[in-house]
Amino acid sequence: MRQKIDISIVVPIYNERENISELHSRILKAAESITYSFEIIFIDDGSTDGTFEEIKKLNNVCAYSFVKNLGKSHAISFGIKKALGEIIVTLDGDLENHPEDIPKLVNKLDEGFDVATGWRKDRWRSSFLSRRVPSLVANWIISKLSKVQIHDHGCGLTAYRSNLFNDFDFPGEFHRMIVPYLSIEGANITEIPVNFTPRRHGKSKYGLTRTFKVVLDLLSYYFFKSYSSNPMHFFGFTGLFLVFLGAISFLWSLYLKIGQGINFNKTPLPELIAIFVVVGFQFILMGLLAEIFTRSFRSNSKNKDYKIKEEFID
Repeated sequence: MRQKIDISIVVPIYNERENISELHSRILKAAESITYSFEIIFIDDGSTDGTFEEIKKLNNVCAYSFVKNLGKSHAISFGIKKALGEIIVTLDGDLENHPEDIPKLVNKLDEGFDVATGWRKDRWRSSFLSRRVPSLVANWIISKLSKVQIHDHGCGLTAYRSNLFNDFDFPGEFHRMIVPYLSIEGANITEIPVNFTPRRHGKSKYGLTRTFKVVLDLLSYYFFKSYSSNPMHFFGFTGLFLVFLGAISFLWSLYLKIGQGINFNKTPLPELIAIFVVVGFQFILMGLLAEIFTRSFRSNSKNKDYKIKEEFID
């Protein structure tokens, strides 16, 4: 049985066969430079290029391979659930992040912070249109709407106190928003500059479409922050407001008929009344269904089922 340790280094990877050996050796060197016990956890997110076969050649690792590609968020979530460390460090597998920066992040937690996230100040050297522009837009949007003022919400190199995840439910594609989500729980967050090197091997998994995904993630974040415990407050208020508009429209139609002698069938009011009332009651019903779902979800286990193709522990 694996014993409790100080630091768990969680690395989600997808088709990074050419980077694995160097990544592993640099992680070992960085981890051994600090006086903590550590473990390395690789989560192979359904790679098709032989990445997991390369991992099995390594020493001192725990590795899990998904049957199919589930996405980075699921890989990180699974790795955190498997981690035994008091501190969890996440690190991308493309060597753009430098494992040598891990001690700097861990030292920041020793100063009393709950989260220490990296800031890739030199990322301007990466592809400007396909990566730099989407990154700037995404970071600006997230900072403005979440009120978490850090420069680089997308940096994969971050250190967390593991107790932050004791009752943390990983929502959807959470990896871009994990720091804002943790800020809701009162985590003390800091950001420090880290090194960045454009990838030398493999293909980037990001592009312009990421900006649109960030907008959707922010909508989820706003709802989670404000209404996750009481979704009826959102749907019910919206529904009642629409029904109220329907009532106002009905009273206005009566005024036009009685006071002005105008047949309201010649106005758009009947259609508006029907739309407001019907859609309003639909929102109220959605709120009731959301309440049922939320309470049922809380009463069941929060563990997600991951189909593991292969497991390797050395």
